[in-house]
Amino acid sequence: ETETATTTRPDPSLTDPPGPAHKHNSTSVSPTKPEHSTLHAPHGPRAGRRTQREREKEGRARIQPAGGALRPASSSDRRDRGAGSQGRRRSKMRGSRRPMGAVLAWVRRQPPKVKAFLAVVAGMAALVFIRFIVHDHDNLFVAAEAAHALGIGVLIYKLTKEKTCAGLSLKTQDLTALFLAVRLYCSFVMEYDIHTILDTATLAATLFVIYMIRFKLRSTYMLDKDNFNLLYVVVPCAALALLIHPSTSHNIVNRICWAFCVYLEAVSVLPQLRLMQNTKIVEPFTAHYVFALGVARFLSCAHWVLQVLDTRGRLLTALGYGMWPSMVLLSEIVQTFILADFCYYYVKSVFGGQLVLRLPSGVV
Repeated sequence: ETETATTTRPDPSLTDPPGPAHKHNSTSVSPTKPEHSTLHAPHGPRAGRRTQREREKEGRARIQPAGGALRPASSSDRRDRGAGSQGRRRSKMRGSRRPMGAVLAWVRRQPPKVKAFLAVVAGMAALVFIRFIVHDHDNLFVAAEAAHALGIGVLIYKLTKEKTCAGLSLKTQDLTALFLAVRLYCSFVMEYDIHTILDTATLAATLFVIYMIRFKLRSTYMLDKDNFNLLYVVVPCAALALLIHPSTSHNIVNRICWAFCVYLEAVSVLPQLRLMQNTKIVEPFTAHYVFALGVARFLSCAHWVLQVLDTRGRLLTALGYGMWPSMVLLSEIVQTFILADFCYYYVKSVFGGQLVLRLPSGVV
């Protein structure tokens, strides 16, 4: 019975407070050491301190995100903050573009008559601006030729680097080569200046583009989309040149040829516009080329308009008598407005950050 009582006696360390008596009892009796269980909280001063640390650790875990204790900002945290600041800067830049987008959206909602009026106002404002910054207006004609040559250069880059002529109108290139050849002939027999050199370089580049489309890259040529009939523009231009041409002292053939190249240049881009109307999608290089043509047409038109204003109409009489001076000015205006609609959608696409230009129905 004594042995049974001794073995069933509870552990003094679980009931008695710590002290000398506790040490005495623990030396006299050697009970079996209890196994630690996760269901029972530890006891004793050291165990109490461990529990307090665990409470503090749990408190910190509640206020911290998953990932452990507090630590100094790492390089990834700094990159995240940097990316956030860059995102805020980009949002500010997008906000600065919103006024332009709002203006373009407002213009798009206007009826056709209002759009035409706004285009005229914008053109007049551009002419006034050019008149004050360009003192020699002959430079505008040189700039127009340079813009045309730049557009041809974009085509050459597309053909040589991307190895495709998709989206390009061969018929527009044929018309361009035709009016450049006629104008180059007239320049040699009537007047020889810097325009002759520019026309020669542009004609050589255009012939190279025609060669690439006809022979090297013929498999990528959109023959079914390039369906504009050239007779619809060549025959009317030739008939108009026979009727209305300069009344100068030059040979009659040369004067008719000069009038023919002026009229043909005004409508030479129509096959390209028809092809884009059929596809509804214009890839970047073709869009850059057509926009360069629009800039060239506008600069050429500005050259003639400002020349007439500066001479107070004397330039019209210097070109000859009859309807020829008016037809020259009308041709410049027509070829400018033919591309005005496309240039509007091009600028809108650039500000919108779109690489591929999508044209709505009935644009060109």
